[in-house]
Amino acid sequence: MKREKTHETVTVNRMTRKIVFLDRLTLGPSVEVTRPAFDHEWIEHDRSAPDEVAQRIADADLLVTNKAPVRAAALAGAPRLKMISVAATGYDVVDIDACRQRGISVSNVRGYAVNTVPEHTFALILALRRSIVPYRASVMAGRWQEAGTFCYFDYPIRDLSGSTIAIMGEGSIGQSVAAIARAFGMTPLFVAHKGVDGLGPLYTPWQEALERADIISIHAPLTPATKGMIGMAEFRAMKRRPIIINCSRGGLVDEAALVRALDEGLISGAGFDVLTSEPPADDNPLLSILDRPDVIVTPHVAWASEGAQQNLWNQTIEALEAFVSGKPVREV
Repeated sequence: MKREKTHETVTVNRMTRKIVFLDRLTLGPSVEVTRPAFDHEWIEHDRSAPDEVAQRIADADLLVTNKAPVRAAALAGAPRLKMISVAATGYDVVDIDACRQRGISVSNVRGYAVNTVPEHTFALILALRRSIVPYRASVMAGRWQEAGTFCYFDYPIRDLSGSTIAIMGEGSIGQSVAAIARAFGMTPLFVAHKGVDGLGPLYTPWQEALERADIISIHAPLTPATKGMIGMAEFRAMKRRPIIINCSRGGLVDEAALVRALDEGLISGAGFDVLTSEPPADDNPLLSILDRPDVIVTPHVAWASEGAQQNLWNQTIEALEAFVSGKPVREV
C-alpha cells in the first residue's frame, strides 16, 4: 500500500494520534521514512538519551523506538500511550512487564534480516578462515615485494567445506545460516539451549556442540537466561579451537573471557558485530585487541543492508496501522 509522507492522511475515528519516533538516526539515510495512513501528528527525534525519553513520550499515543530505552518510570508518566512499535526484532529496550500492567501493546519486526545477517555472518567467517584482513594489510605494508615470490604463507587459510558449524539460535536467521553452510559443504548443528534437556533429535546437546564445532555462530536473543552464556568454562570445552561469530546481541559472550581465550589459544578467532555496550566504552576488552589478525569487530551493521532497513521500517509502520485498525500484529 502506498503511503503519503504528509501529516494529513485518512481520518480514523476522527482522532488525531500523536506519534513519537525517538531515534531516527538508528536508520540509514537511504530509508524512506513513510508514515501511517491515518490522521496523526508526527514528532521525530534524531536520538533520545535515557533521561530524555520520559518528557518526550509524556503525551504520546503511539511510540516508535529502535534503541532508545523505554522503562517503567517513563511509562508511568505517559497516560495516553497505547502502543509501542519497536523498529527491531529484539525488544529488550522496552519494559514489557510495565507495558503489560498498563495495557500497552508492544509489537516488533520479524524476518526482515533473514538475508542480511546471515550474509554478514559468512563475510566474517570467510574473512577469518582465509585470513583476508591480515593478508590485505600485509600487501599494503609491502610484504609481497619483500617476499620475492608469487605468494607467501604468513597466515593460515582453511576451507569451509567439511567443517562443522554450531548455530546457537534456531529462528529464521539461524535457519538461513544453516542453509548457506550446507551450500559450502559444511555440517550445521543447531545447539540445544544451555542447561535445557529434551529438546529433541534436531538439536545437538550444548556440551557436545561445543566440543565438535569448528565455527560457533550466535543468533540468540539477550535474556536473563542467555546473558553471559559463553564464558571461560565454555571456551575450555571447545576442543577444535573454533572461531566465534556473534551477529546477535552483545552480552551473550563474556568479552573479557573471550580475550583470554584468544590469548590462551582456546579459539582461533572472533568476529563480532555486537558488543555489551554500544557504542563501546573505552575500556571494553575487545578494543584492546583490534590489531590482532584473528579478530574482526564491525559496528553493529550486520542487519543494515539497504533492503533490510526498508523492510524493517515498512513493518514498523504496518504495526502502527494494524493496531489502530484493531488488528494488532507481531505483539510480544
